[in-house]
Amino acid sequence: MTTHHSGVATATRTTAAAARATDLTKVYGQGETQVVALDAVSVAFHQAQFTAIMGPSGSGKSTLMHCMAGLDSISGGSARIGDVELTGLKDKKLTQLRRDRIGFVFQAFNLLPTLTALENITLPMDIAGRKPDRAWLDRVVETVGLADRLKHRPSQLSGGQQQRVAVARALASRPEIIFADEPTGNLDSRSGAEVLGFLRNSVRELGQTVVMVTHDPVAASYADRVVFLADGRIVDDMPGPTADTVLERMRRLSGASPQPGHDAQGRTS
Repeated sequence: MTTHHSGVATATRTTAAAARATDLTKVYGQGETQVVALDAVSVAFHQAQFTAIMGPSGSGKSTLMHCMAGLDSISGGSARIGDVELTGLKDKKLTQLRRDRIGFVFQAFNLLPTLTALENITLPMDIAGRKPDRAWLDRVVETVGLADRLKHRPSQLSGGQQQRVAVARALASRPEIIFADEPTGNLDSRSGAEVLGFLRNSVRELGQTVVMVTHDPVAASYADRVVFLADGRIVDDMPGPTADTVLERMRRLSGASPQPGHDAQGRTS
């Protein structure tokens, strides 16, 4: 069950929040050039839940993710990962937080071409001097279906397989939350469905928490809930989304008519 009032989106669940924003504000520029990207946004992302963030271009959805992940500074309010308040953290502490507690999946795969799939998956832990939990790593590899591709380099993998390596890399360190920014934006519809299925499985089978920014109603339908932004504010919070219900809500928000299977910019998911 999800409630929504006064710009506050909260999911009524017994699980704790993996991340939370309270009156989060982000302002760019000053004076006449000032732009309010986020306007007192309050939202909780609960553990073992898959949340999609949607909205028209310029609505603040990517800004919200970047602020919540410690990739961008905050102008006002607060953002927390678990029990850690991000506001005021020094760069070194932020770097440690992102490395140890947050996983990232981006539209670009960001794989090192000279490393094998397995080496790319374990690279963040290698850099941090941490040994991977072998049992967990094996489970992640099995979940994303890469057991027979671990010795392959990125050039030997399809786009969908490369993004699955990126998902496995994000999962391997057992982060508290994964932020995925348009993870299917560079993929055809079939490969996109593979990656979305594996993100869904990571929530259902591994208890992972996933927050995903997307333009695509079909991609959003894989989530447990969809949070909609417009003009820097939360305007709706939809539990149990389907591609059709998301598409209709996006039409009302933007006046556009994106078709299922395509995002608002016309790319296949």
